[in-house]
Amino acid sequence: MARDIDSRRHFIGKFASGIAGTLATGHVLGANERVRFGVIGLGVRGKELAREALTSPNTQLVAVADVYGKRLEEAATLQPDVKTTSDYRRLLEDPSIDAVFIATPQHLHAAQFCAALDAGKHVYQEKTMALTVEQAKRMRAAANKARQVVQVGHQAISSGTMADTLRFLGSAPLGRITAIRAHMYRNTPHGRPQWARPVYPDMTPENIDWAQFQDDAPAHEFDARRFINWRFYWDYGGGNVTENMSQQLAFWYKALNLQIPRSVTMTGGIYLWRDGREVPDTMNVTMDQPEDLLWSWDSGFGNSQLETGEYVLGDEGTLARAQQLRYLPQKVNRRDAPELIGQSRTQPAAHVHDFFNSIRSGREPGCPVELGYRVSIACAMAVESYRQGRTVRWDARNEQIV
Repeated sequence: MARDIDSRRHFIGKFASGIAGTLATGHVLGANERVRFGVIGLGVRGKELAREALTSPNTQLVAVADVYGKRLEEAATLQPDVKTTSDYRRLLEDPSIDAVFIATPQHLHAAQFCAALDAGKHVYQEKTMALTVEQAKRMRAAANKARQVVQVGHQAISSGTMADTLRFLGSAPLGRITAIRAHMYRNTPHGRPQWARPVYPDMTPENIDWAQFQDDAPAHEFDARRFINWRFYWDYGGGNVTENMSQQLAFWYKALNLQIPRSVTMTGGIYLWRDGREVPDTMNVTMDQPEDLLWSWDSGFGNSQLETGEYVLGDEGTLARAQQLRYLPQKVNRRDAPELIGQSRTQPAAHVHDFFNSIRSGREPGCPVELGYRVSIACAMAVESYRQGRTVRWDARNEQIV
């Protein structure tokens, strides 16, 4: 196949010749065993995850895979003797690798995730877990079949704020929760659109494995701008829904054990950055939850005054989450109840450390596939609603958007 030929042409690592076809077997490592890991996708987030992983005790970065040659050259700054390849499948063939971090554009997650589990690797899957319903089903099925640990990268789940939230939910009554109001706003200087990255001269077909980047997305001729600014395009991601709403949604889906919405409506548009992007820069999402509560989220890239936060609204109290967590009693029903402020600190790289601890102990990590699945479906419903210009509903029996 052309893709395999192109991948071999770009292969620059020095993998041992005897590893092809030999797969690592997933197993629980001993408490003192070294976890050898690889990274698939060494962009900004991939580098961050690699550095966080190296702060965990007794870990080793073994290999890196990326379709862009420059990033493979940069891998040596993380670890001088790291192996490199443009084809993630070559990385997965290395039997010495116990775990992989997948930090690629979202349309690539499903194929790489399933291949990694099939190769016997533990997987840290950067958010959002899946871009489409079909991909989410495939990933859930692969994880249910496998024995390995899977951590989805909604890192706030391992935060001190989550610890405070769970404590407050147990001791500070909210009463009947009927709504969650969430928002996420940013701003950038004039002439510097949100998410826009420069196209460098070396971003050429010779240095980027375009066929592997596209995978099964709709075919396009080589376009360096699509490659580096993939967040602009529906083919590769879900805009700020999958970039940031997913993070806020995952936190409360975890804390309150919320299920897939009954219906979702998303509106908005490209009101500010008319630079060729397809995804909106200003948007509103409402979700009718089966728990009989309404999730509403609004977001924009033209003003940062409101920043990021959520309010969980019950008839006896409110949980307000921003930099800290606050419990605010509804005095009409809890006249003498005190306000509370969360104090728990978030340890550096807590979510990555939780992943490694789960590998060694065999316990379920903080953000397992089942939670990543529910969040992925909710986000896919929002994107479908926006693109179709109508409210969409979840058919739970057939597991499909209608």
